[in-house]
Amino acid sequence: MPKKNIIAAQFYTVRDFNKTPADVAKSLARIKKMGYDALEGNPECVEPAEFRKMALDAGLPLLAGGTGLDDLRADLGKTVKRCNDLGVARATIAYLWPNPYVTQNDWKKVAREIDRYAVRLAKEGIALEYHNHAHEFEKVGVKNGQGGKMMLDLLLDNAPNLQAKLDFGWVVRGGQDPVAWAKKMKGRLAQVHVKDWGIVNNEPVWRAIGEGGIQWVDVFKACKASGTTCFIVEQDNCPVSNDPFLSLAISRKNIQALGLG
Repeated sequence: MPKKNIIAAQFYTVRDFNKTPADVAKSLARIKKMGYDALEGNPECVEPAEFRKMALDAGLPLLAGGTGLDDLRADLGKTVKRCNDLGVARATIAYLWPNPYVTQNDWKKVAREIDRYAVRLAKEGIALEYHNHAHEFEKVGVKNGQGGKMMLDLLLDNAPNLQAKLDFGWVVRGGQDPVAWAKKMKGRLAQVHVKDWGIVNNEPVWRAIGEGGIQWVDVFKACKASGTTCFIVEQDNCPVSNDPFLSLAISRKNIQALGLG
């Protein structure tokens, strides 16, 4: 039988409701009741090892630990310890801002550096992955309206040991085709972030899955063909529902209705 798809929630979505360990326990119970299988994220008010225990007690195993380029440069061992404390085998770089990477050579250089960290982490049993926003789809090196290459291409093409963690909401915000990107990352796309967006009062806003304009049936099909097993629901904010728990619940129901699981 094919492996079941894992539908997870990104704990960042409900960050404003997690100021104390007691708050965290309540949030975990609410997310599990919605039907989520797993969780990503770590609230600041709980140490990683304790959060792992709380999440497992709630029936929500964790999927990945956060890191950053500065963290990797300063002390790779801290990222390893954090992942071990969380009980995860993946570390996610959340973003790289364009400054100071302004040329193609800048991006190639930092990509090669990140690739070296990916190799070192792999020896510790940890896969390093990159989570995009929209700015990585800007082209670098355009001259007179011609040529250039997208930042994300420069990063991933020059870091072959780096996994992709495509955030499809940001892929679409960046003017890109999510299906094409899912196919492009075949073999490097075990986990993805899913979020939708639509137009309200002539402005783009984040929406729950199925409430916006992304054609999720096609995206999910392409992801599964590329090896994706974990689909992580995240909303940066919830301007329509004004309730991140409600948005997570709507997303979970709609994902099931779309046939993903």
